Amino acid sequence: MLESVEIIFRTFTAFILLWVFVQLLGKQTIAQRTYHLYIASITMGTIAGNLAFNIKVKFLYFIIAIIIMGTIVFMLNLVAVRNPRFRKWIAGEPAPLIHKGQILEESMERMGYSLDSLKQALRGKDIFNIDEVECAILEVNGSLSVLKKIQYQNTTKQDLKLLPTVDTVPVELVYDGNILYENFTKHTYDEKWLMAELKKRNLAVNEISYAVVGTKGNLYIDLFQDQLNYGGENGK
Repeated sequence: MLESVEIIFRTFTAFILLWVFVQLLGKQTIAQRTYHLYIASITMGTIAGNLAFNIKVKFLYFIIAIIIMGTIVFMLNLVAVRNPRFRKWIAGEPAPLIHKGQILEESMERMGYSLDSLKQALRGKDIFNIDEVECAILEVNGSLSVLKKIQYQNTTKQDLKLLPTVDTVPVELVYDGNILYENFTKHTYDEKWLMAELKKRNLAVNEISYAVVGTKGNLYIDLFQDQLNYGGENGK
């Protein structure tokens, strides 16, 4: 009888600790969007399961283990959010699988992603012909983001009013007040172009939380202290 009561108490405690864990780390824990959160979810679930039923191990040991694991994940989250240099090592980074209509075999091999998996993911987005794809990126959470070639894209009301434009892959230029210089070497945009655009808007780099050039060549800017009429302005 005493063992049954202990198991009931342990089960309730395990549930409460997991609930607190998810609340502290946010909804992304549920989605398991990153490497460390995926590992943490499995580990925390295992600890909580043992806490509920493994009465041979002291109750205190499980509590300590959960607190230590929660602290580690919380610190990793904090570093990943504040430091983009370490974010890719902690949370992973998106991997291009198709670029300018060409399949990147080396990238697919590095990610352990087969051609069959790629075709299956494309079919899930109603794309049965790889030739329709301009760009495909494997996201950190395992989902596939796809940009179709312009001739295969759905026409919108805005497209009917504009001349045909060439879509490009979004290019991140500023993150957390720091210029992402490595992106300049991969694309047509450079630091001189960026500084000229910021000068037009009377902005400094350290005022910017995030800046990205969109698929239409428009420069989107988000400030640490948000103001109106910056987002969606055309940078060309």
